[in-house]
Amino acid sequence: MKWSSAYQAYIDKYKDLAIEQMLEHNIPASITLAQGLLESGAGRSTMATEGNNHFGIKCHNDWTGGTMRRDDDAPNECFRVYRHARESYEDHSKFLKKQRYSRLFTYARTDYKSWAYGLKACGYATSPTYAQQLIGIIELYNLSQYDKATKYDRYIASHAGSNGQRGTIGHQIYYFNDNYYVRAKKGDTFKSIGKEVGVGYRKLARYNERDKRDVLSEGDIVYLKKKKSKAPKEFKYKPHTVKAGESMYDIAQMYGIRLAKLYKRNGLSPDFVPQVGDVLRVR
Repeated sequence: MKWSSAYQAYIDKYKDLAIEQMLEHNIPASITLAQGLLESGAGRSTMATEGNNHFGIKCHNDWTGGTMRRDDDAPNECFRVYRHARESYEDHSKFLKKQRYSRLFTYARTDYKSWAYGLKACGYATSPTYAQQLIGIIELYNLSQYDKATKYDRYIASHAGSNGQRGTIGHQIYYFNDNYYVRAKKGDTFKSIGKEVGVGYRKLARYNERDKRDVLSEGDIVYLKKKKSKAPKEFKYKPHTVKAGESMYDIAQMYGIRLAKLYKRNGLSPDFVPQVGDVLRVR
């Protein structure tokens, strides 16, 4: 098994939701994430993209929600359909609380190997290597670190089921670089956006390195958490080539990174003005 940027992106997006479920239901976050990755192909399977089913849970007799048909162990089997990924994660936790899986809760929350083998023994999956696959994912991506977590980002967890974007009263919320952002509309201010998304407008301005009284331009990116110090891993060998009209701030917002870190990463002073064609490292 080789490291995959798609798997890492899935982990970054859903880890807080997995930790939330762990603290509420005592299911290791590493197991939840590994199952989600394996069962949904890192969120790219048809069941995940069309039915928001991240754990391959079939309908069974007690399911009253939406359904979809897929070939699995047998042709045309019935699988659960959810409104969003968060609902799938919550149902996964409830599913494992059934009597059939009760032995799992005798294992320590940090004993992911026993949980992996226990899931297989309890009949969660038919693959003879299911437990080994889960363990391999957990160890490759160091998912066991999340089993020790005592807190999580509540905002990220509550929006983690958005599949990239989430409808709100006036804006869509997008996900990038372990953060969420909206695009400003005409007349927006940090105060108006902050009120809508439930984030203090002073914090919102600070996260975006702007003045709290600023009137935003249409299309401006507004991050809802503090930005990272570098761009995602996929940009390690993909520097940014400056285009006409781009400022250093524009580039920092584009990649979800702090402006001071962008200057520092490229050995530039804060008064540097980029020219068309300049090449900048963003990670």
